[in-house]
Amino acid sequence: MYKVLLVDDESWTRDIIRAFGEWEKFEMDIVGEADDGLEALRLTELLAPEVVITDMRMPGADGMQLLRMLNDRFPEIKVIVVSGYDDFNYAKHALRYRAVDYLLKPVDPKELNAALQNCKSELEAALQDRSAMSLDLDISYLLSSYKQLLRTHFNELNKEGVAATLQQMTGELERNGIKKAGMLEQVVQEMLLLLKELMFANSLDSESLHAPYSHDALASSANMTSFLIQHYEDTLEQLIHQRKFKNKLNLEEVKQFIEMHFAESVTLEQLARAFFVSKEYLSKVFKLEFGRNVTDYILFLRMEKAKEWLADESIPIKAVAEMAGYEDVTYFYRVFKKHFGIAPGEMRKSGEV
Repeated sequence: MYKVLLVDDESWTRDIIRAFGEWEKFEMDIVGEADDGLEALRLTELLAPEVVITDMRMPGADGMQLLRMLNDRFPEIKVIVVSGYDDFNYAKHALRYRAVDYLLKPVDPKELNAALQNCKSELEAALQDRSAMSLDLDISYLLSSYKQLLRTHFNELNKEGVAATLQQMTGELERNGIKKAGMLEQVVQEMLLLLKELMFANSLDSESLHAPYSHDALASSANMTSFLIQHYEDTLEQLIHQRKFKNKLNLEEVKQFIEMHFAESVTLEQLARAFFVSKEYLSKVFKLEFGRNVTDYILFLRMEKAKEWLADESIPIKAVAEMAGYEDVTYFYRVFKKHFGIAPGEMRKSGEV
């Protein structure tokens, strides 16, 4: 069964789509629902849907932002846009990010099911392509720990750490016999996809990464490493210049960074280094602007999102803790109870979420 995620801030619209879709006919199953783009992105990471059906106008992160995030991070997902506004800009945005179809409200059952058929056809074609050139899961597994290190070094603007991590990664690839061009191409694709994700999270234009790269980059492990280091370092230079030479600290940019990374290990010291200010100054002006210090704001975001996710009983509490940035579930219980005065399980049972 293909998994489907519904995204709309109006629950009745989600009910209509659920009622009109011929889900069994298209071998599809609705696995989750979200009412804004950020929640949709979190559920996408958790549930891995093949199809997302989204509205365009929503509070918080809207459909435009969600389309861009899905295109950057999950380009294989098929998207159907459903909008109550016959707006050329929305349609253009949907086309730019390769939406399968653009439907107007009120939803026409025939149009919806035609769009679902198109999604199924594209998914089946993609599956055949993957079978012809399947990715090596062992390579992906090997890369996973290096990706996490790269995220940390990148967010700390640590060019030396990024280069050293990519070199260590190449060394392990070679020790495992991963040297052929086809294997190296998978590595390059996965590392560029990670870089696109990091660029998007830091409000950088990632269009340049769509350009085809020279086969010289795959001629050897050394060439591949130099190619990746160059891309990562050039991007970091761009980000450093963007932040370091601004006339004034952009607190909205800091706030947006926190909102994109609150589930990670973000500290005041890391933020201060990343935005080229002292931690004392950042702490002071952030609290003056937003009424909370950085640590309290991170805690607030984690708790609010955890409360939202608890409302979906299909998500285990352990998964909620991990999504909110807590590997230790016991510690998550303590923090949650201190914040809300009630344990996560009790809140879920009480229906207060």
